[in-house]
Amino acid sequence: MIQLIADGLIIPIVVAGAIALILWTPRPKIEAYKYAVLAGLTSLLVAKLLSILYQPAAERPFELLGEKAKALYLDNPGFPSDHALFVTVIVLAVFALTDRKKLSLVLAIAALAVCIGRVVALVHTPLDVIGGIAAGLIGGLWYLARPKQKS
Repeated sequence: MIQLIADGLIIPIVVAGAIALILWTPRPKIEAYKYAVLAGLTSLLVAKLLSILYQPAAERPFELLGEKAKALYLDNPGFPSDHALFVTVIVLAVFALTDRKKLSLVLAIAALAVCIGRVVALVHTPLDVIGGIAAGLIGGLWYLARPKQKS
């Protein structure tokens, strides 16, 4: 069950986010999509810079506890969480680029569940997840520069 939340819940977040961005992004879509791409790339850059500047531990929580990981992970120290970054960017894209605020809230709750699942699965610390969310939010600043659509 933990792996389903920590890893599997990402799939419906991606699918719902993609559907929302394809169906409900106002025209011209290419103008809106460029903000999503820039937000994602900026978030990834911020995350990589953070990981170079600060790495709180060389081992993951499951390694420190001598247990088996309960979710998928990359063989790196884990700060910041790529899963947390990824779901944060998707939620921000749906929130900023569509008028589907209720869907954005549902996706945000699912994203929070993924983040908590990553900690419970012992593949990330809370700080790793907070770092991933922060990187995603920083990348999302691109949406503030987006001109508002006229109603």
